Amino acid sequence: MKEVTQYIRENLLEKFEFQSYGHALEILSEAFPTEWNEIQDSLERLSISIDDLRAAGGNETAIPKKFDDVLYPLGWREIRITGDLLVKLYPRRANQRGRFAEEPFHEKTIEGYIDGHNIDFIKDKVAFDLEWNSKDQTFDRDLLAMRTYFDCGLIEVGIIVTRSKELNDVFKEITDKNGKPLIPKYGASTTWLGKLEYRLKSRRNGGCPILAIGIKKPCVEGY
Repeated sequence: MKEVTQYIRENLLEKFEFQSYGHALEILSEAFPTEWNEIQDSLERLSISIDDLRAAGGNETAIPKKFDDVLYPLGWREIRITGDLLVKLYPRRANQRGRFAEEPFHEKTIEGYIDGHNIDFIKDKVAFDLEWNSKDQTFDRDLLAMRTYFDCGLIEVGIIVTRSKELNDVFKEITDKNGKPLIPKYGASTTWLGKLEYRLKSRRNGGCPILAIGIKKPCVEGY
């Protein structure tokens, strides 16, 4: 808890749950204070209406667009990368064990070695993704993307925002236009913090530090 209170604005602790992996909070605060402050600004401004919750769809609802409105004017951009891998084979010099020729005798290009990974927002070397209500396998894609960007030296830390478990209480109380509870729409196999947490504990992010953020009840108007 000391780590959380040290690096996060106090008013955000009631609205969000924070889990830091690989010293992500320290890296954000010390190495990228501008980007971290902008992310915290966007979190402070997040307000979710009942109509937002009732809207069909996952990451195409109004909720992700709330982050677009704050972050895009500040220079955050969605980025997609691709890349080929050039492999060079160097022969050992004759009668010189451990010493190799200066020029390769063979080169091979593996096309599409990095194939179309995209991240919602990147600025400087900070990556930010929001997963509101997609299939939970989407987290595997997100973590692979952030791990790839990290391994390529394009980012130093990643942030993923999703729903906290306590929002289920809200979904049980709110009904759709037909009077049925919303909870089936926000099922256990969709993106929420519990589905992300076990993936991070098993280090599917590789060496990329990740800050996982769960949206809590106070972000919903009336709660």
